[in-house]
Amino acid sequence: MEYPFRIADNIRTGTPIMLVKISYNGIDGFGEASMPPRYGENLDTATSFIERLELTQFRSPLPIDPILSYIDNRQTGNPAVKAALDMALHDLWGKITGKSIHELYGLSNSKLHTAKTISIETPEIMARRVTEAEDFHYLKIKLGTTDDQAIIRAIRNVTDKPLYIDANQGWANKEEAAKLIDWLSTQGVIFVEQPMPKNNFDAMEWLKGRSALPIIGDEGIQRLKDIDNAELFYHGVNVKLMKSAGIREAYTMLTTARKKGLRTMIGCMSETSCATAAGAQLGSLAEFIDLDGNLGVTNDPFVAFPCINGEIQVDNSPGLGLKSPAWDTIEPYIEN
Repeated sequence: MEYPFRIADNIRTGTPIMLVKISYNGIDGFGEASMPPRYGENLDTATSFIERLELTQFRSPLPIDPILSYIDNRQTGNPAVKAALDMALHDLWGKITGKSIHELYGLSNSKLHTAKTISIETPEIMARRVTEAEDFHYLKIKLGTTDDQAIIRAIRNVTDKPLYIDANQGWANKEEAAKLIDWLSTQGVIFVEQPMPKNNFDAMEWLKGRSALPIIGDEGIQRLKDIDNAELFYHGVNVKLMKSAGIREAYTMLTTARKKGLRTMIGCMSETSCATAAGAQLGSLAEFIDLDGNLGVTNDPFVAFPCINGEIQVDNSPGLGLKSPAWDTIEPYIEN
């Protein structure tokens, strides 16, 4: 990663990635599992899961639904590696039929205004990172520190762009969180993402009713079952392929949330262009876009949709839309 990535409860300089290729009749489908350590998956668990699968029982990758159901039901958990297999099968589906994933789902290829994420540093460094992100229309600011107001003041000294706030469960006291949100509502903030611990249901329900800004669930929204009562605690949901086990369930989560009147966001982990391209295929279902996980990566082996002036330029390329998967040139990164 170009810069250390610090949020309320951890910091890292890279992310374990597993890239997957599924081949059929000379056509390759690509997928990716991004596994930040805080979510419990790693290269060993992903490898173990894949080794338990018997994909040769399927004579063709189409239709993909029976294969994805088999993969998901084979073992609980492991959403990131399931997402990698889901992406690869969707990529195959699109390449075999000559259609993009968004076309296969009946969606548009709208230009997507993604936010640029600014992770936690000193207020001065965060303000400098903001000036480096001058091409972006929206900024996502990580908070959850004792300097949260100082951070926002420093940022407001260098930009008046609208802000998304992500506390990553970093605020422990609901009354203090409500007061801070009151203040943030005067600072050009659009919403606050996961302000309090995801399992503190009483506090989240209280805060949702009291908040001066919309609250978006992230850590509290993992898979489809979490949409059932999401409106009790959140005004909207952040859907990520690495949480949802891939494109198929993310599509259902987003459409279900919209039917329930929830605001929708599609986000990402630290990823290569493979996974962010997959997320972008569902972008027209989301009000808020946070798909910049590939932009801070220094060793991205893929090229997909360009991001120009903060807009992801999604086109109708078949499958995920990868332009030049450099599969044979990938060098594993090993941290000493």
